[in-house]
Amino acid sequence: MKKHILATSVAALSLLATSCGDSNQWTVKGSIDGAAGKDIVLETSTFGRWMPMDTATIDDNGNFEMKNKAAGYPDIYRLSLDGKKLYFPIDSIETVEVTSTASAFDRDYTLAGSAAAEALMEVDRKVMEVVKAKGEAAIATDSVLKREVTNILLTDPDGSVAYYIINKKVGNTPLFSANSKSDLRVIGAVANAFTQNRPKDPRTLYLKSLYLVNRPAAPRASNDTITVNEAQVIDINLYDNTGKAHSLAELAKQGKVIVLNFTVYSAEQSPAFNLELAKIYEKRKDAGLEIYQVAIDEDEFQWKQSAKNLPWITVYNSPVTGAATLMSYNITTLPAIFIINRKGEIVERVENIADLDTRLKKYM
Repeated sequence: MKKHILATSVAALSLLATSCGDSNQWTVKGSIDGAAGKDIVLETSTFGRWMPMDTATIDDNGNFEMKNKAAGYPDIYRLSLDGKKLYFPIDSIETVEVTSTASAFDRDYTLAGSAAAEALMEVDRKVMEVVKAKGEAAIATDSVLKREVTNILLTDPDGSVAYYIINKKVGNTPLFSANSKSDLRVIGAVANAFTQNRPKDPRTLYLKSLYLVNRPAAPRASNDTITVNEAQVIDINLYDNTGKAHSLAELAKQGKVIVLNFTVYSAEQSPAFNLELAKIYEKRKDAGLEIYQVAIDEDEFQWKQSAKNLPWITVYNSPVTGAATLMSYNITTLPAIFIINRKGEIVERVENIADLDTRLKKYM
């Protein structure tokens, strides 16, 4: 009798220890008909790039289960099966359940376990209905769809589903485009909610940048300029598209005049901006001009494709982990332009690219 009590107590303690050890984990599990023996991959997004984080083999009954440590903030994950992708949100330490089939894994599925999971499923269903009826491009202009998903977004504007909606694409067509004034207002609402309620969330800076860089500039008087007091450069040491590190402080020691530019390559005005920058660079590079351009794009791969064609120094500052760099230069709007003189001093902040060449003359 005593042995039975002891064994029961040990089992209870073991169960308690296991439960405590799992207290900071979330779970995704489910049943996928027709997928027995297949591997299902759990993926997470890092700097706009999806990376595998766990793999499970679906059992003979079509079931799978994976657990992972909570990230500390709501996020979107996805499951990959035979090249098909299924997205789901995790807010904290909940369990999300997936029901689907191998043949229609990314099109016909059910999510359960949280309000966010059900909301994301509803968004995807509405989008798929429009795509099936009208084609991919219709998601950008369908007013009924936009109104319905916006209503879902506004129920929790600083939640993972709101972030998912803002970044949702079908093929190359975004559901909400920063180039559309009406869409940009919705993006701004989400950026504001994240800024107020999730200042430490790694996606907050990206949302703010996305909104600010696409927001129409306020008109300025022709004689209205922005200047800064002379100060030594604050070092930035980041990598270019080939993986080579570039230190701004070391560059400033070379006695060149430097244009320091913070920008987002994916912004609508970016090609025109860089074209003007290229004209100035070509005109003044032989006189000792260098450009140090800091890109704040979410998609690092697309940045690399653009950066490899530029003749000046361009480095990548992740919007997820690079907040300190932006804060050190008090970057609140993009693009931002600074002039650094031959002594390595920050001497001007230029508001308009059209004024840059004239302002450079006195330092060349």
